[in-house]
Amino acid sequence: MAGAGIAAHAVQGLWRRDAGISLGWWLVLIVVAYGALVGWGALARARRALIASLHERARRAEAEQGRRVAEARMLERTRMAREMHDVLAHRLSLLATYAGALEYRPDAPPERLARAAGVVRTGVHQALEELREVIGVLRDEDRDFGDRPQPVLTDVPRLVEESRDAGAAVTLRDEVADAGALPPAAARAAYRVVQEGLTNARKHAAGLPVQVTLAGEPGSRLEVDVRNPLPPDGAPALVTGSGTGLVGLTERVRLAGGRLDHEAASGEFRLHARLPWPA
Repeated sequence: MAGAGIAAHAVQGLWRRDAGISLGWWLVLIVVAYGALVGWGALARARRALIASLHERARRAEAEQGRRVAEARMLERTRMAREMHDVLAHRLSLLATYAGALEYRPDAPPERLARAAGVVRTGVHQALEELREVIGVLRDEDRDFGDRPQPVLTDVPRLVEESRDAGAAVTLRDEVADAGALPPAAARAAYRVVQEGLTNARKHAAGLPVQVTLAGEPGSRLEVDVRNPLPPDGAPALVTGSGTGLVGLTERVRLAGGRLDHEAASGEFRLHARLPWPA
């Protein structure tokens, strides 16, 4: 349109020349005027395109933020569900141990039977509460789970005492210099390694002794070792499992910057974790 306008004014200047201005200056003024109009139109178009682009980016950023929040909530619920799965597996294996004692030792003194029955009742109540919490984690969209306290390395003695109360022969060698100084991620991973080792021992090697060794200091690394003798060939497992406990535990230790090894050799099953412990 600007080109057509300039051509039309050029023809007009040749046809009806104004004596007050030369044809060259007439064409210069026409080109400058149309150039200004074209520039103003291009600027207005660029501004509209920029505003539309900013609106689109804002919409995408808002949608991306909502997606990130939803993913963070999902990851947190999944993490909490895994935590509670480990706790439930530990609790149920304890209950199976006590129930087995009631089944295979009906001639035990009444006091011992009553104590075992009380432990089973308390354990069932705790397991139900934990199961309700798992269901709440999976159902609740807006609940915040970040402040829920998690067990750490300093809670391992209590965990060992629970297994001893259930009749397991557990030996704990604690050679950790300062357990409270261990980073939280490594402390939680170490606790889960011991918990998984004790749970597996009750499932697959019930009645056999378990040895738990903790060693480490700041500036070095933390060593967690859980081992128990292998059960006799053909001995049935006390509690069947999904078989994914060690897989999830390996991933947990890896995320904490460590490494988890497990093997059955020399007549025993060994679970060994190495976790970093910065100074």
